[in-house]
Amino acid sequence: MAGGGEERPGQEEMAARVARAIRTGTHLVVQAGTGTGKSLAYLAPAVGSGRRVVVATATKALQDQLATKDLPLVEQAVEGPFAWAVLKGRSNYLCRQRLSELEDGREQQHFAELAEVEGEAALEVDSGRLGDQLRRILRWSATTASGDRADLPFEPSPRAWSSVSVGPRECPGAFRCPSGNRCFAEAARDAAEAADVVVVNTHLYGSHLAAGGNLLPPHDVVVFDEAHELEEIMTASLGVELTPGRFRALGAASRALLQASEAPVADAVAEMADRMHSVLAVHASTRLSLGARAVRPDRDVAELLVMGRARVDELTARLRPAEGAHDNDGAVPRALSAAGHVASDLARLMEPAEGEVAWVDGDRRSLVLRLSPVDVAPELSGSLWGDVTAVLTSATVPPGIEQRLGLDGHGAQRIDVGSPFDFRTHALLYVARHLPDRRRPESEAALLRELEVLIRAAGGRTLALFTSRRATEAAATALSGVLPYRVLVQGELPKPRLVERFTAEESSCLFATLGFWQGIDVPGRSLSLVTVDRLPFPRPGDPLFDARRERAGDAAFAEVDVARAATLLAQGAGRLIRSAEDRGVVAVLDSRLATARYRSALLAALPPMRRTTDRAEVERFLSAALSS
Repeated sequence: MAGGGEERPGQEEMAARVARAIRTGTHLVVQAGTGTGKSLAYLAPAVGSGRRVVVATATKALQDQLATKDLPLVEQAVEGPFAWAVLKGRSNYLCRQRLSELEDGREQQHFAELAEVEGEAALEVDSGRLGDQLRRILRWSATTASGDRADLPFEPSPRAWSSVSVGPRECPGAFRCPSGNRCFAEAARDAAEAADVVVVNTHLYGSHLAAGGNLLPPHDVVVFDEAHELEEIMTASLGVELTPGRFRALGAASRALLQASEAPVADAVAEMADRMHSVLAVHASTRLSLGARAVRPDRDVAELLVMGRARVDELTARLRPAEGAHDNDGAVPRALSAAGHVASDLARLMEPAEGEVAWVDGDRRSLVLRLSPVDVAPELSGSLWGDVTAVLTSATVPPGIEQRLGLDGHGAQRIDVGSPFDFRTHALLYVARHLPDRRRPESEAALLRELEVLIRAAGGRTLALFTSRRATEAAATALSGVLPYRVLVQGELPKPRLVERFTAEESSCLFATLGFWQGIDVPGRSLSLVTVDRLPFPRPGDPLFDARRERAGDAAFAEVDVARAATLLAQGAGRLIRSAEDRGVVAVLDSRLATARYRSALLAALPPMRRTTDRAEVERFLSAALSS
């Protein structure tokens, strides 16, 4: 094609169908196999539609890809101007007010209070890693135009970034903040209001729905990219999560804002953190019965919620008079906003609605009380599909997605435009059948040996995908000093910069978790091997998935577990072949894909690659691919 592009009939078909869907107001579900170029296939008709379009991506990495690569390409190709903007959640932007307070020392009391409550020397802002990172952020703040965390030249620790940012629960709004007229987040929202195409994260879109449709600009069309993640994201967004840390942070932030005689009220809220942790530890990883359905074993949680609500309400009553005494300070409005959100979440947890499941997530070190709808279809059917035209697309669209999202009954159409790539010739699927069962103690060492051999055969050039952060870091630690290639690890840099470095340094390897199983586009020789450490089944005993299994009955394993694993596995495998010239191997280091009775369902979701269990064949294939 002129300009060096590739002819992709599936992309043309998808673009035509998206244009028709927008024109006629018809919902469309598109399975667009790897290499279709689906982002351009929906962006081009969106730009030409004359409608306000929101594109929601499942990951920030894909959001950044659209902003830095795809939209600028569309902008060059179309006739006539159009405006586009990227909008992220508020916590992704530097808060000028927090920064101002940090610079003039008003935040010092907050850190002192928090350190006193938590007993963490790491909270000292003038020493150690935290102080160094804060100084680097301060220097960056003088030059940044966006205030976007993704533009930082390094990856800050959660503690450092939270010191200079606010989440949606804390922010009192521009009108109540002394720095509201020069807020980075508000500037991003203003740009979104003026844009024809707005790119957001799907989590933010879920928050928009949960807030009654008040977070995003009015729009006519929404495109959900990586739509296979939509059910999980909406389940989280339409629910509630409460951590002990929210009580601790609220109490610590409020203590300095009250009169000395009122400080015990803030201390009582902060003390709820330890109380909550003790209570939740008894119920770790278990499902709860709360509200009118509360049973005796869970009454300690119900009583905890009542006590927490009473203490937060008392704190709110004491904070309100303090607001007038701090006219030029955003700290009181932030504390009141945080208190209001804690109170609201407590109220929902105290009386769960029919069809919601409550449980304690995490381990004993990091516990979260969650409440989520088991089925998001009713909420989405009532609050979304009747108001906008929706395009849902993914390389792998799970069967039955229309029913699970409440799209059935709204006239949605589904198409599959295939993939333009010759997977049978250019890709090989290797299943390490000889590896021991992952539940056996020797399995981890065997997996690392296998991974080392494969990476050497590929000359580096590996995207190593893992199902947990622990496995990612353990493998990176074990192999970094053994392999003659640079090993990049998720978390070292912001995701866009990490992918850029992986792409630019051909022999490098990237070790990452689920956030990199999708939305990563690295064509060419920099990516010749994709490894998957284990089949990505939902975690055993997960209360939310248990509730879904109960709903599915006898078909639970196939409809819940296998369906989820098949979709994620296909997404991970889809990172390999990104252009017509690409060649490489997908290596699944889990013998169950070769032996389990359900393997056919998993294999059916993958691209039509030639398959082998012979590692020597893999080594020959990679040698030929790298010499071509």
